[in-house]
Amino acid sequence: MTPLQALASHPLRSIALADGARVSYREAGTAAEVTHVLLHGIGSASGSWVRQLDAAAKQRVLAWDAPGYGSSTPVKTDWPRADDYAERLWAWLDALQVQAPVTLVGHSLGALMAARATLLAPQRVQRLVLLSPAGGYGNAEPAVREQKLRDRLANLERLGPQGMANARAAAMLSPGAPTELVDAVRESMSQVIPAGYTQAARLLAHGTLAADLKQVRAPMAVASGSADGITTPASCQAVAQAAGVAWNDLGSVGHACPLEAPSAVNHLLGLN
Repeated sequence: MTPLQALASHPLRSIALADGARVSYREAGTAAEVTHVLLHGIGSASGSWVRQLDAAAKQRVLAWDAPGYGSSTPVKTDWPRADDYAERLWAWLDALQVQAPVTLVGHSLGALMAARATLLAPQRVQRLVLLSPAGGYGNAEPAVREQKLRDRLANLERLGPQGMANARAAAMLSPGAPTELVDAVRESMSQVIPAGYTQAARLLAHGTLAADLKQVRAPMAVASGSADGITTPASCQAVAQAAGVAWNDLGSVGHACPLEAPSAVNHLLGLN
């Protein structure tokens, strides 16, 4: 079954938070308590975790649509920081009455959100796992930081979500990845909402993942594929070094590692 076909088994849900915001999400598994919470990257959504949702059996797994994605309410500020997303994360889990500490998993931009969420509520995180983590450009020279942001937003404005998805989907995977994986990445990326994507891009521009990880005391793991051309092995190894842990090589796969290397990722997460 292709990823897009499998996604039908994990329909979107939505919940209202105490402040009136909403979060859309997917859920799988039969455990009484939530065990894993999955945060997607900038060009993606909850459906990017379809193979992890498929693998959930004795666990209970949640994958959100970040603020400004899917039908999730955007954060309030036009220039958000990681705290804005982390606070929304815990408000969402409060609304779902999640009490037990969870394995918190961040892919790409989701790593910035997951790390800051761990700092805000360390007692609620049993383990932090970062997959192909985006480190952010908060410590880059201002000119470099602003150029990265301008380039990303100009690309979206010029191409639109569908055009951006057509141009970039294959680059999220290793060369020669199956067509069904490219189709899944393209479909997810084509659904991004420009306003939410713009907020997320601004978060990325000012993110400081390495600095956050140096303050995290929870058990951590960092992993990526050796064929990742977006968050390269060298950059992910630098993140692992900042976290004080070893880098886990997921094999010759690209940036969309939860989709392209599900067995390795699920094993790392304890889902198989």
